[in-house]
Amino acid sequence: MKRIALALIAASLSLSSAFADEAHHKQGASIEGEVRKVDKDAKKITIKHGPMPTLDMPAMTMVFQVKDPAILDKVKAGDKVKFQAEKLGGAFTVTGMEPTK
Repeated sequence: MKRIALALIAASLSLSSAFADEAHHKQGASIEGEVRKVDKDAKKITIKHGPMPTLDMPAMTMVFQVKDPAILDKVKAGDKVKFQAEKLGGAFTVTGMEPTK
């Protein structure tokens, strides 16, 4: 009986680890987009982006909050970017961003 319980616990831990790795990988996926507006006062950025499967979102233009306001100093309207976004506290939030060519 103890062996069965230990086997079930081990299997459960393996599965939860695999799901955690997959979720982390999805959150880190980069999305291509174009900056339409930077609002440093409101700590928001408007981005025209491609599909975001990790957030179940089609391509569109939308306003995001930013996790780190320093992100806004790296880009301007018209810049092409690759970015990561998550839903944090009910708000879609850019968690990382890099300009592209």
